[in-house]
Amino acid sequence: MTEDDQTYQHTAGHETKEIDDGYVVYHVDRERVHFLNPTAVIVYELCDGSHSVGSICDFIKSAYDLAEAPVEEVRKCIASMIEEKLIRPSTLSSSAA
Repeated sequence: MTEDDQTYQHTAGHETKEIDDGYVVYHVDRERVHFLNPTAVIVYELCDGSHSVGSICDFIKSAYDLAEAPVEEVRKCIASMIEEKLIRPSTLSSSAA
């Protein structure tokens, strides 16, 4: 599996609230508040165990009508969310094979 094939899923223990310019995510266990901008919200929402990094990049490219997929930016966003324990590598199989 390549890095682009990896899927991620939300960790337990946080609450989200939609605000005008993104999300506020309260991580109950860590007593931390995170503010996600609209693009980070897309990444967060697509980290549901069924979307690969590559498909997230393609979705954002299409949504924002970009010439190139923002691969490095998405990877940095995912790395930040992992560090903050909002998401983790998915244990769900990304293929039926």
